[in-house]
Amino acid sequence: SLDYCRTLSAAIFYGDSERVHFLNFTNTDNSSVVALANGTLDVLVGGRNQQEFDFETSPSLGGLHFSTPYYYGNDSASNGVSFYSMASREDDVPFASFVNCVVMATIYAQEFDIQKHKSREMPLISILGSEISWALRNAISYSGSYDEMYVKHFDNETTEAGRGRNTLNDGGPLMLPFLNLSKL
Repeated sequence: SLDYCRTLSAAIFYGDSERVHFLNFTNTDNSSVVALANGTLDVLVGGRNQQEFDFETSPSLGGLHFSTPYYYGNDSASNGVSFYSMASREDDVPFASFVNCVVMATIYAQEFDIQKHKSREMPLISILGSEISWALRNAISYSGSYDEMYVKHFDNETTEAGRGRNTLNDGGPLMLPFLNLSKL
């Protein structure tokens, strides 16, 4: 989770993965969601989300936008699906979209064999404006592909069987929030 924050920082701040400030919260109350809602936080990560039921927050807090999950728990299907993703405020759609693009960029890099040392091969994008077309290159320059991040944190589970739901859909349809990146 922290690496995805640093990857987001690198994407936003011209490759500077250290321009991030971490705050710790407990799971016993909703103080982290309150901090996100009131603007103390831009992104909330690290919590394991259980998608058994709809997520609900107090109407006074506003809604949450969850990025594409970056890691899944290895729960059985009957227990629902737990996942880790980046949460941002629902009322800031452009930023939530950008956060999701950064998560998806690691998967895109994996699909197209773009590793950290080949980050310049990431396509430039202009979906969110030409002034940040380089952002995903900087993200991958810091983090590398999905596999590089996964191995860094779970090196004992690098086989497909050990990854469970974290195995990428190799050879299947590529699900991206952006169309043909090379044409944008």
